[in-house]
Amino acid sequence: MKLLVTGGYGFIGSAVVRTAISRGHRVINLDALTYAANRANLASVETSNAYTFVHADLVDREAVNQVFADHAPDAVIHLAAETHVDRSIDEPGVFIETNVEGTANLLAAARRFLADGNAARAERFRVLHVSTDEVYGSLEPEDSGFTEDNAYRPNSPYAASKASADMMVRAWNKTYGLPTLISNCSNNYGPFQNPEKLIPTVTLNALRGRAIPVYGDGSNVRDWLHVDDHADALFTILERGRLGETYNVGGNAERSNIELVRAICREMDALLPDRAPHERLIEFVTDRPGHDFRYAINASKLHGELGWSPSASLESGLAQTVRWYLENEVWVEASLARLPDEQRLARRGLATP
Repeated sequence: MKLLVTGGYGFIGSAVVRTAISRGHRVINLDALTYAANRANLASVETSNAYTFVHADLVDREAVNQVFADHAPDAVIHLAAETHVDRSIDEPGVFIETNVEGTANLLAAARRFLADGNAARAERFRVLHVSTDEVYGSLEPEDSGFTEDNAYRPNSPYAASKASADMMVRAWNKTYGLPTLISNCSNNYGPFQNPEKLIPTVTLNALRGRAIPVYGDGSNVRDWLHVDDHADALFTILERGRLGETYNVGGNAERSNIELVRAICREMDALLPDRAPHERLIEFVTDRPGHDFRYAINASKLHGELGWSPSASLESGLAQTVRWYLENEVWVEASLARLPDEQRLARRGLATP
């Protein structure tokens, strides 16, 4: 296929691009190159004849239309989004622009692209919109995992913006017949993740002997999905999913935040025993507003219909991820240098001295 991937220089997007090219697809990567984008994420494929980069922002309608006109993709995997919950609390307007308006522009451009009546093009074309489990809100300890039928109850500006985007994708499918799919995934982790996220933050702070911040008492629970497993699931959905459907993608790896942080500390102890124990660096900090207690994904629909399940255990994936951050100092330093709002990051122990 010739794939249009939005946000291909981001964490999940770059994993999708690398996977696509390794499987013989051609990729057009549309990316606005915000602070979360990192061109080093695709250094391994940038010289490939199967890869094309287009520097454009989804909020620029004409630029998005031009990408479709110039490249005529067979399918779209839509990943471009503002994703950091803390940042959404500080700057919700940016999330509305990118996640809501940007998605609307993409859907309109895709509809316009199909309006020429090319039957063969319409038969193969589809848009896969990649979303999050945070749209479903929060679970109690005794609750079953989120299914695709759960009501939407977003509790942060980020989650609300993604829920709005999901609803527009559904509406374009039902109203205009646009061939769409939606996926809602649990927390991703793995190499190339932006240093502002939890696992890189804990790893890098432990490496530098700095306080490891844990919200509240650390009892909040998340399901963790390795980014390479997520990319594999997305291709399964794109290629074999039923149009108009939503598929939840999970890693079958629920952990409380404090359990996860302690597991990372144990990995650091094994890699840097002279600095052990790294758990001594854990520092509980004031909880963030609207912090959902628990997310858990029920991915039985994806498994039952399409036969997909994750391949990486959290233990093996976490060990690989922690090691990657320790072995890629140049990437880490360049990524830290691009992070905005130095004062806020400094409070979290991330800012470089």
